Amino acid sequence: MDSSFFLTTVAAAIGLFILTTDYSSSSRSSSLSPSPVPPPSSSRIWTHHVFPSFRGEDVRKDFLSHIQMEFERKGITPFIDNEIKRGDDIGPELIRAIRGSKIAIILLSRNYASSKWCLDELVEIMKCREELGQTVMAIFYKVDPSDVKKLAGDFGRVFKKTCAGRTKENIERWRQALAKVATIAGYHSSNWDNEAAMIKKIATDISDMLNNFTPSNDFDGLVGMGAHLEKMEPLLCLGSDEVRMIGIWGPPGIGKTTIARVVYNQLSDSFQLSVFMDDIKGNYSRLCSDDYSLKLQLQKQFMSQITNHKDMVVSHLGVAPNRLKDKKVLVVLDGVDQSVQLEAMAKETWWFGPGSRIIITTQDQKLFRAHGVNLIYKVNFPTDDEALQIFCTYSFGQKSPKDGFEELAREVTRLAGKLPLGLRVMGSYFRGMSKQEWRNSLPRLRTSLDTDIRSILKFSYDALDDEDKDLFLHIACFFNYQKIRKVEEHLAKKFLEVRQRLNVLAEKSLISIVSGVITMHSLLEKLGREIVCKQSIHEPRLRQFLCEEKEIFEVLTGDTTGSKSVMGINLEYNTEGEKIEISEKAFEGMSNLQFLRVYGHSDALQLTRGLNYISHKLRFLEWTHFPMTCLPSILNLEFLVELIMYRSKLEKLWEGTKPLRCLKRMNLSYSENLKELPDLSTATNLELDLHNCSICLNLSGCSNLVELPVFIGNLQKLKKLVLTGCSKLEFLPTNINLESLSWLNLRDCSMLKCFPQISTNIRDLDLTGTAIEQVPPFIVSWPRLECLEMSYFENLEEFPHALERITSLCLTDTDIQELPPCVKKISRLNSLVLKGCQKLVSIPPISDSIHFMDASDCESLEILECSFHNQIGRLNFANCFKLNQEARDLIIQNSERAVLPGGQVPSFFTHRATGGGPLSIKLNEKPLPKYLRFKACILLVDKVDHDACSKEKSTEVFAMYKNRRHRLYPALAQHLYTFRVDEKVTSSELLFEFKLESDEVWKIGECGIVQHLECISMMQMQRSCYFGFRTWSWRETNPTSCTSMIYLYGRVINVLQMCICVVRIFKCAFVL
Repeated sequence: MDSSFFLTTVAAAIGLFILTTDYSSSSRSSSLSPSPVPPPSSSRIWTHHVFPSFRGEDVRKDFLSHIQMEFERKGITPFIDNEIKRGDDIGPELIRAIRGSKIAIILLSRNYASSKWCLDELVEIMKCREELGQTVMAIFYKVDPSDVKKLAGDFGRVFKKTCAGRTKENIERWRQALAKVATIAGYHSSNWDNEAAMIKKIATDISDMLNNFTPSNDFDGLVGMGAHLEKMEPLLCLGSDEVRMIGIWGPPGIGKTTIARVVYNQLSDSFQLSVFMDDIKGNYSRLCSDDYSLKLQLQKQFMSQITNHKDMVVSHLGVAPNRLKDKKVLVVLDGVDQSVQLEAMAKETWWFGPGSRIIITTQDQKLFRAHGVNLIYKVNFPTDDEALQIFCTYSFGQKSPKDGFEELAREVTRLAGKLPLGLRVMGSYFRGMSKQEWRNSLPRLRTSLDTDIRSILKFSYDALDDEDKDLFLHIACFFNYQKIRKVEEHLAKKFLEVRQRLNVLAEKSLISIVSGVITMHSLLEKLGREIVCKQSIHEPRLRQFLCEEKEIFEVLTGDTTGSKSVMGINLEYNTEGEKIEISEKAFEGMSNLQFLRVYGHSDALQLTRGLNYISHKLRFLEWTHFPMTCLPSILNLEFLVELIMYRSKLEKLWEGTKPLRCLKRMNLSYSENLKELPDLSTATNLELDLHNCSICLNLSGCSNLVELPVFIGNLQKLKKLVLTGCSKLEFLPTNINLESLSWLNLRDCSMLKCFPQISTNIRDLDLTGTAIEQVPPFIVSWPRLECLEMSYFENLEEFPHALERITSLCLTDTDIQELPPCVKKISRLNSLVLKGCQKLVSIPPISDSIHFMDASDCESLEILECSFHNQIGRLNFANCFKLNQEARDLIIQNSERAVLPGGQVPSFFTHRATGGGPLSIKLNEKPLPKYLRFKACILLVDKVDHDACSKEKSTEVFAMYKNRRHRLYPALAQHLYTFRVDEKVTSSELLFEFKLESDEVWKIGECGIVQHLECISMMQMQRSCYFGFRTWSWRETNPTSCTSMIYLYGRVINVLQMCICVVRIFKCAFVL
């Protein structure tokens, strides 16, 4: 390699580093912490509240004595100079008194300047004001401020007399001090008719100042608050003079008000006027005869609070903008739930002066849109770790559970659903309780809401109209965690404009819609179910929905018939061992039953006598482990939209043909006794929305299914067909073209020999584990084929068109010693499975597109000749004990996740520890980055010594880091597991500690961590200095193949990364 090129690269890297460092150092973001002239440090020990500077002969017997009495009444401690002997100069005791006082009062009277003592005090006070930020108040008692400033009138004549015989230096110091104090906005006795009122006002103001000086610790230690404030900063943009309206949005109880309080607490001192209007919906929305009257009332309350003018008269809505348009104000409008509230108090940004900030909290996002508020902070739920800390803060007075309470605390945290309100209320409830009292309380909490939580959540429910309330109950009782497309289809007959109503609930933070899935918080779900329960407390059969296991069993197993009130039954049972007989009359009387879900993990439910009746209005039917061999003949499926019979005992669905015009999805997976499908030709709407990833026809695991009926060709809306594990399936229908079919999964259909020809629009085709050994040329013309997964067969090379389309290849031949040459020719290969190839010694270079490789149980594998230039998603080399060191380094270096044999964490993980840590990493970067990426390594070992083969114990285990789960699979003793960790940087020291989610069998032997780039650079410096440059020279003389050029590119990247490592070393040395 040319040394000049290397030096140039190093120089470029260093230059780039310096540029980026200079830029990041010069960049300054706004901060929530205001920075006016700093007040006296809260950490200092104060000796007095107030230091008064005065001329005794003018004020001591009247004004001063009266104000001192008022100070005493308000608990204000002034400095009293009775004991100090006066001389020519103020002594150290007086200087200490001045500096030890929070506030200095200059009581300027006619003869104040006649005293050198007073003038020296004034100089010292003004010095403390400038240097220490001491608060100085001026009282002009029977003297004109302009006379003080200009040294005119009687005040000026007295001053000139005092200056006689004094040095110019002293005179100048006095002049400057008097000029400065004259500019302080103070109290003028000439403006007051009543001296007592003036004294009371001064004492009150000083008392308020002292209260503000006291540093607030009300919000110290609030879990996660730092992250909230950090996200709020760019929205507030405090350095800008524009007027900004910022919204804080989230569900009830999420902490919107608390966040707004903390922001207000930190910022209010840096605004001319500030107000926090709390709980507007509860406190300020009294009924008025019309909107205008309500607006006047609201604006009156708003203006009275922001100006501290009780009962201000507001005769029209122009008062607020007229009074505030030139003022920099901080306004928090908390709990807004109606547009009229914003229109009355903050209708337009021009109502307020430059730099003003208006913060609005609500759970209704629609209000922001209607009011043109675009800067919105959505408050998310805390992490699992933060939720536990919040709960423990209230229950134990510390951020972690007390010894012995760990599992109990975690369960209650889970029951609260990470909602801060629930965590606070439940934490306070459990505080001081014994373990037994905790255990006694848990059953009630699992099924019902705390009264305080219910009242807050129900306020939001009560604000809905009747239709939205009904939809809320449908979701709480049946459709939580369902895809929005499915909910729309099932409820289209019940509600007009379902999607619009769902959006209303989402805007009001009663549900969330993420990736097309509806989610309602567990506490809101409990609220909805409690509301339904109260429809008929003692007669469950009279309710709209049945959700409680015990009550449902009482209804389904008894002789009493149901009622037409029941629309849905949602049974999730946990019964094991015991058999429960469902009555043949179970569903009699439930003529309006539309939604039926019976879900469990066992076949405990029996229908030995069948069913006499089931509603013909049924739109959704899910019954796992369905016990009958055929659906009841009385079942009318005319309105059925979705049928799910997972792991059923069905041998056939029904006899004959049934009208299925509404059926859109069918899942019969793992119904192992199913031998044939009925005529589905009437199910012309059987379809799928791929965006929402629903399954339309799932027959996976139906191991007795021999063939698909010809009528499958009539399902022209079918988009996804899953036949995984149908091991007896030999044929697919031919001479059909399902134009909408884009996903066909035939994995492990081991008897299928013919390439499927049922659609030319397939996007994903999985043929792994089939007996297919021919690939027809027409797949080249399939325009949408993106993913083709196949098992290797001997004459694969004879089908070059297949090599162009295959993306995943599985080799199951355990006798191969080297990869077939054709594998290198598969240009789009991103997944390669070599599992169990026990004689395979080396893996040659393969496609750069590879993203996953499973070479587990390749017991003879030693060498990896391939160079992974990209970070591969996952590499599995479990039980490959013969791998050489270079191969092991390559696996760790070039994967986001990997498993490989190992007896100890490698040394290039710069921080290592026995067990799961903790590991501490100190950061020297300045400024600190917001996020850093690390690579972690865990050595898994047996918890107890034994001779059992590790393969026999292979299971799944999860490593936990800050409540993040990292899957270790397969779990094997004496194996290393590496994975990526992205860490948010909150301080110059990061702490890493790993635990296993379940530690019955396994334990962590060692762990290691390294900053991601350092890991790459260290390994490359170890290997590239010798191997890399030598290979480069060889490649430069043989630049004929594409592989050579890719390899050369990879080595360039290696050198650049090595240069970055060198720069890091220089940087650390410079810092030290």
